[in-house]
Amino acid sequence: MSQDTAPQAPWGRDEFEARLRERGAAYHIHHPFNVMLNGGRATPEQIRGWVANRYYYQISIPIKDAAVLSNCPDREVRRQWIQRILDHDGHGDDAGGIEAWVRLGLAVGLQRDEIEDLRHVLPGTRFAVDAYVNFCRQRPWQESVCASLTELFAPKIHKERLANWPQHYPWIDSEGLQYFRNRTTQARRDVEQGLAVTLEYFDTRELQQRALQILQFKLDVLWQMNDAMALRYGVNP
Repeated sequence: MSQDTAPQAPWGRDEFEARLRERGAAYHIHHPFNVMLNGGRATPEQIRGWVANRYYYQISIPIKDAAVLSNCPDREVRRQWIQRILDHDGHGDDAGGIEAWVRLGLAVGLQRDEIEDLRHVLPGTRFAVDAYVNFCRQRPWQESVCASLTELFAPKIHKERLANWPQHYPWIDSEGLQYFRNRTTQARRDVEQGLAVTLEYFDTRELQQRALQILQFKLDVLWQMNDAMALRYGVNP
């Protein structure tokens, strides 16, 4: 084999992780709709539309995580990963993240039935979220874990909402923001697990490039959801 066609050496773990984190430049926190939302320029209708559409994503997360479990033969990984389902569906006295999101919807002026019957979910939102769930059903579990790594960038956006929303939107009951409080700690734990699997499994340059493609796919899913909402609800200057 000539030098020109020899496989490229894999990046070291630190460089690989840095390249994964660089993809945060395409995270949906930078989408004009989210910039408007977190900058205090959204109307009540726009906020309600965002909450109602994101609910479809929230209820799909444990379905996605169940798909990861169903494809994973590693008992230790399953023992850790199942916590994500419990976080969202709830267990014992913990009502879970889905219920916390419903309470956010109530706090912004939606009714429980109009959240749960999905009447406000836009076709673009549904298409994007379903594409993510189907990816996790069909692809190797390690790839599904990699796709979850948009969580690398999530704690920042949750902290910004907790810091800014009470000032920008004082009409929203602060109790409705509990979902964001919960995720500031849960997301960090989830990142540690997902990142460990990704850095271990994607250990050739070819696989590492594949991991970057997978992460970009998930970033595109989240961006498309915001595209759909911006088209429906508009973006205020």
